[in-house]
Amino acid sequence: MSDSTGLNEDAACEGWRIDPAPPEFLKEIGLAAMGALLPGRHPGRAGRDDAAAGRAASGRVGADPTYPVPAADGVQIDKVNEVILVRWQSSVWAFNLSCPHQRTALRWTDAKHEFQCPKHKSRYQPDGTFIAGRATRNMDRFSITHTGTEIIVHVGAMHKSDADQASWSASVVKL
Repeated sequence: MSDSTGLNEDAACEGWRIDPAPPEFLKEIGLAAMGALLPGRHPGRAGRDDAAAGRAASGRVGADPTYPVPAADGVQIDKVNEVILVRWQSSVWAFNLSCPHQRTALRWTDAKHEFQCPKHKSRYQPDGTFIAGRATRNMDRFSITHTGTEIIVHVGAMHKSDADQASWSASVVKL
C-alpha cells in the first residue's frame, strides 16, 4: 500500500510494531490512577496500616468508634475517624474534625481554649459554638452516648447547627 508520496507504508513501518501488552510501568500508572478514584482510598496513603483499606464510603473506620471517658477537661483528636472528642466543664461533645466553612482540619489552641481553622482563621469555643471568622455556623457535632467508662460516637449521625439546632444542642453527654 502506498500513500500520495509514493512511499510504501509497510516498508516505512518495518521494524516498528505495537506491542499488544503495554510495558509494566504503564500498567502500574493505570492501577494507581484507578486506585485514586475508588471511594475511601486516598493517594499517598499506600503502605499505611490496613485501616484505610477498611474505610466505609463515609471515609471512616468502623461504624461507631468508642473512647474512654476523658478524665479531665481537654481535647482528643482522632484523625483516622475524623472525630474531635472534647470534655469541658462536665460535658462531653464529639465534633467532625473539619471546619464547616471549607472542610479544613481544625486545630485546638490550648492557651486560648478554642478551636481554630488554619485556612481562614474561624474560631470556636470548646462546645463548638462559632466565635469569629469566615464560617457561617457552629462546628458539626456527632450524636454520642455514654456507657459505663466509654463514650460512643455515632459517626452516621452528624448534626449541623443551622439545619437542626435541636439535635445539635442535644448532642452532648453531661458528666
